[in-house]
Amino acid sequence: MPSTTIRISPETLHSLRELAQQLGEPMQRILAHAVEGYRRHHLLERTNHAYDALRSDPEAWQEEEEERQAWDISLSDDLDEP
Repeated sequence: MPSTTIRISPETLHSLRELAQQLGEPMQRILAHAVEGYRRHHLLERTNHAYDALRSDPEAWQEEEEERQAWDISLSDDLDEP
């Protein structure tokens, strides 16, 4: 696997080593999980901000709700058929 060098603070390195030892996992895996968790958190934050902006426009929010209702009807299409 290709690698690169990054600089982290001594405190972060200490925490990373402790986690790796406690979990019995390589530091690279701990760091990968941490970055992925942060990426997901950031994605959800951006999504929440976008929904807040959408809700602040009553007309746009009404359109969103109408579209959801239209899609909700399609969720049960053909469920009764084998």
